[in-house]
Amino acid sequence: MSYRRRRTVLLGAALAVGLACARNPVTGKNEIALVSESQEIEMGKQAAQEVAQTMGFVDNAGLQSYVSAIAMKMAKASERPELPWEFHVVDDASVNAFALPGGFIFVTRGLLTSINDEAELATVIGHEIGHVTHRHSVEQISKAQLAQLGLGLGSVFSPQIAQFAGVASQGLQLLFLKYGRTAESQADELGFRYALNQNYDVREMANVFVTLERVSAAAGGGRVPEWLSTHPDPGNRVAATQARLDTLSRSLNNTITNRDGFLQHISGLVYGADPRQGFFEGTTFYHPGMRFQMTFPEGWQTQNTPAAVVAASPNQDAIIQLGLAGKSTPREAASQFLSQQGIQAGDGSTQSINGNEAATSYFQAQTEQGAIAGIVSFIAYGGQTYGILGYAGTQQFGSHESAIKSAIGSFGQLRNQDAMNVKPNHVELVRLPRAMTLNEFNQQYPSTIPITELAIINEMEHATDEIPAGRVVKRVTGGREVKEGEGAK
Repeated sequence: MSYRRRRTVLLGAALAVGLACARNPVTGKNEIALVSESQEIEMGKQAAQEVAQTMGFVDNAGLQSYVSAIAMKMAKASERPELPWEFHVVDDASVNAFALPGGFIFVTRGLLTSINDEAELATVIGHEIGHVTHRHSVEQISKAQLAQLGLGLGSVFSPQIAQFAGVASQGLQLLFLKYGRTAESQADELGFRYALNQNYDVREMANVFVTLERVSAAAGGGRVPEWLSTHPDPGNRVAATQARLDTLSRSLNNTITNRDGFLQHISGLVYGADPRQGFFEGTTFYHPGMRFQMTFPEGWQTQNTPAAVVAASPNQDAIIQLGLAGKSTPREAASQFLSQQGIQAGDGSTQSINGNEAATSYFQAQTEQGAIAGIVSFIAYGGQTYGILGYAGTQQFGSHESAIKSAIGSFGQLRNQDAMNVKPNHVELVRLPRAMTLNEFNQQYPSTIPITELAIINEMEHATDEIPAGRVVKRVTGGREVKEGEGAK
């Protein structure tokens, strides 16, 4: 490109950026926004549809209505009441809440089982509403677009590899937008204000931050990142909440907490990862709902995500991913994958895997991080076609080839009857007949989770602390027992 033409293009881009300003609804200031409100809403709608399809909602109409009613009052009283606000509880074990552009907000059942009253819930939802009213996601997207205009940044993987390697789609990538310290502080302040305006006891906000930090320290195991992964800690948020409380001129004596009412709504809710959606025992992954199992290499880090089951080698230099590949036959799916630009097919086979029709091939591809080599296998099973992709850098692939082949060859029918019949844990409520410590409570009303985890979800610092008579306490029953040290699953 000639200097004159390049200068003209850059000048045109700069002019377009200069004209793309919008008034921030909260501050009233004009800010760069390369995304219009209609585009913001459309992006949010598309991403919300993907959340519904990949994560699903908790099948509890009463709980959904309860959460939505609390949230809608705050949203309609916010600076952007005209947005098509939607609020849903997603069927995910992670302790989190997240907002999509345009007013689509989600809380996880993992969050609901970890907090203890309606005021806490209101401050969390208010925080997410604050991200939307302050247009934080639009600001992040606009900054990314500006960076691409100026620097020509690309994705880590080439689009072809990213598409077939199970990388989150553009819509779901909105879930992983990271906000800076200023944005998080703004959302905290707005959440505090929105909840207070609905007469909630905002002193409970500090309890939320303590619980979230404790849960994150225990390394929870959901399918979306924990709160502190997507909400960078802007410092001492408990102290910031206390500072806001210190400036209040009104009394909080008659504000809403509604602990018992909140707990009644989460009674019976699935706790932790639902094993019916897949779980690991050692290196073997079982999926009772789809009736298959697969064994991953020893020592690899594994995770069950919305898009795929993923395993990474100890040195993070090789990956294996298992996911659904649609209704195509294995041969059709393999042909589609290998015909993509930038992918070079190697030796292939249509030999069945454990009696299931399959199409398997070596491949090489060029990414922005360098050349990779791998094996891809598509397997027909249970009326679906599953795709298994194992790859590493071309220099590292040889040392991982055997492990990848072994993992692919292990895919087959679930025959473990205990795994087939596994049931999830549930939250159960007990109103204490007498005062007792949490240790005493756990002896009389045992849970299938560790005592340390039980303390977290009941917001107790020590298991030796006494609980007054008449208080409602959560226990977790049924399902698979989680041993001390495994963390919140």
